[in-house]
Amino acid sequence: MDISNANGQYTNADVRALERIKGEVRRALSSYDMIADGDRVAVGVSGGKDSTALLYVLSGLRRFYPANFDICAVTVDSGFDGMDFAPLSEFCRALGVEHHIVRTDISKIVFDLRHEPNPCSLCSKMRRGALIDEAHRLGCRRLALGHHFDDVVDTFMLNLIHGGRLETFEPVTYYEEKQLSVIRPLIYVREHELARFGKSLPVVKSTCPADKKTERERVKSAIDALGALDGDIRERIFHAIERARICGWHECERGKKCGR
Repeated sequence: MDISNANGQYTNADVRALERIKGEVRRALSSYDMIADGDRVAVGVSGGKDSTALLYVLSGLRRFYPANFDICAVTVDSGFDGMDFAPLSEFCRALGVEHHIVRTDISKIVFDLRHEPNPCSLCSKMRRGALIDEAHRLGCRRLALGHHFDDVVDTFMLNLIHGGRLETFEPVTYYEEKQLSVIRPLIYVREHELARFGKSLPVVKSTCPADKKTERERVKSAIDALGALDGDIRERIFHAIERARICGWHECERGKKCGR
């Protein structure tokens, strides 16, 4: 499938961004053995730039990656008014990818029943649970999520500042009860690259009332401010995570790769 920017053409910057994203996704898949021969991979697609870019890249890699695999797309409809996933479904059809939409009452539970002061944490857990359940129902051994390089760092700093813990999500997390691994092929991809490429994608705008108003956004802004004073601080934090042998990142403290 060909995609283009608003002017109907690729720019050189668009092409370079896409090639860098493809290369970094292949590096992540290889570094952490994320996909094995014969796998069926569910791609969790919210409609945002990150997960939609991941879907596009994995769709293309099916033809060239050393391991033979197939993909399908899974979207969790959290029940927010005004969400229109029709452009995303059309995008999936153009890619030749099945698109499954899971209808839920997550918005009602989080905002109307629980009145959560920090709604994003519970919402994220419930959406991930719905994705895992649907991926398992579809016979998938892998669920690919769109967390990227900057998310790794932001999550680490959130846990450090608010929980006093040196941890972030793992590149690969295995759920034994479902016989399924959650994989994150974008861990080496910078958000600004996804933003560049995302201009060419049918991004679905979130109507969640807490969108862009979370503690994660405040931490992200603080890291950006530090970076403006002292260079690319996210690069240094990310590589510190790898060197510190945090569980799941290369060789953890238990002396072996985790999360398979």
